[in-house]
Amino acid sequence: MIYPGACLEKSCPFVYSFESFGHTYVGCMQKVYEVEIDLDLLRAAEERRAGFGAIRAMRQPLPMCKTEVENTYASRSAETGCVNPEFGELPVGEPTFRVFAQIKTG
Repeated sequence: MIYPGACLEKSCPFVYSFESFGHTYVGCMQKVYEVEIDLDLLRAAEERRAGFGAIRAMRQPLPMCKTEVENTYASRSAETGCVNPEFGELPVGEPTFRVFAQIKTG
């Protein structure tokens, strides 16, 4: 999860803005998050105690990004040692993917 309000607070050099339909929208040039957010709504939410909150990161966050991992299966994390255990589990039945290896000789 990434906090877009922190991007503005830290003056991130990858924040961009544009105007459309009488509103200003902001987004991330590096596409750490893919949505574009109404700047007035973001600022209004940041003034409240809870703030705007986090959104889903679509790419690896940059060092200056304010992030956190949202634990999806809190009751199972101690059991598996993983935040989202299903990512490491094989599907039941036939695999949904195939792995190909190319070996070059000589």
